[in-house]
Amino acid sequence: PAIMVLGDSISAAYGIDVQQGWVRLLEKRIQQQDPSAKVFNESISGDTSAGGSNRLSEALKRHHPNWLLLELGANDGLRGLSPDQLRDNLAAILDEFKRRGIPVLFAGMHAPPNLGEAYGKEFDAVFASLAKTYDVVYYPFFLDGVALQPALNQADGLHPNAEGVDIIVARILPSVENLLKRMAARHSGTAAVPVP
Repeated sequence: PAIMVLGDSISAAYGIDVQQGWVRLLEKRIQQQDPSAKVFNESISGDTSAGGSNRLSEALKRHHPNWLLLELGANDGLRGLSPDQLRDNLAAILDEFKRRGIPVLFAGMHAPPNLGEAYGKEFDAVFASLAKTYDVVYYPFFLDGVALQPALNQADGLHPNAEGVDIIVARILPSVENLLKRMAARHSGTAAVPVP
């Protein structure tokens, strides 16, 4: 597989060595099963869903991936941007991959609690709604088990440290393997593997 990660600072290994970032660790885990696998990291610190949507075309030309891991939205929440805009931007990305027939692992995010309950519910619902609409492999909260845990984050409280990265990789790996099974089923002509 040629895998592209489209994300923000969490995927760009902000504040830690790139080789300690979750993208590189995930690549090593995948290559244990398939040494030919490649992971292309198209993640930029500070990027929003709009930024990811705007640079998608060039990223696709560079890498020609056959599946995507989409991790965007945290900065939309930190800036209090409209959940409607978040939905539109992420839908544009998912539309493009659906059009190309490329499977997606879609990672959800939660809004910062300081923006209020109403905003948080609307923001969080965007991810689950899009996952259902586009029938993607869905990982509901990318920072599950790491968010708000001081020992697993850097001093800013937002970005995981090396220990937090290890937990991210361990928790998302089953979803990655699920998507790889989907791809294998598609190539062998069998039915797609159901996603819980």
